[in-house]
Amino acid sequence: MRELRWTTLESKQLLKDKWTDVRADTCQTADGKIIEPFYVYGFPDYATAVAITKDGKVILERMYRHGLGVISTELPGGCVDATDASLEDAMARELLEETGYRFEKIEYLGAISPNPTTNTNLMRMFLATGGEYDPSAARDTEEDVEVFLVEWGEFIDLFKKQGFIQSMQTCTILYALMHMGKLNIQ
Repeated sequence: MRELRWTTLESKQLLKDKWTDVRADTCQTADGKIIEPFYVYGFPDYATAVAITKDGKVILERMYRHGLGVISTELPGGCVDATDASLEDAMARELLEETGYRFEKIEYLGAISPNPTTNTNLMRMFLATGGEYDPSAARDTEEDVEVFLVEWGEFIDLFKKQGFIQSMQTCTILYALMHMGKLNIQ
């Protein structure tokens, strides 16, 4: 197999803050072609979960997403912080902050890339089960999130009708369904 990896000849920082890191690279392909600028977008890793309560309901959220200007139905989740002891701890923290629920079990399902062409981050996928509401939980007040519960059948119907627009969350749903034995790929 031939070498495909590019070499970065130069990198210019365009923007860097808490949420994003944008740079313009000058790259050389394995066959010697120069590509400039090639924009690379750095974001924190994300974590999201199909979160199921003790009584079998799925926890969902509604929130405004300015990029598309839509109100989106989503799975709970958020950024993995450098202070999180593990990916599971990051997911547990995000679930508690956003939904007020604690979970008996949080299972790691794997990682996917939002766009490996330009993005540096990964989406960490989880299945959280045995959720119980904790009224004393300190909720994140920075985000305007509407949390709601749906029956399993309603969740599946919503998924089949493409009720989730966020592609990484759609993948999380598929991996969770496979993990639970509710999706067979032949």
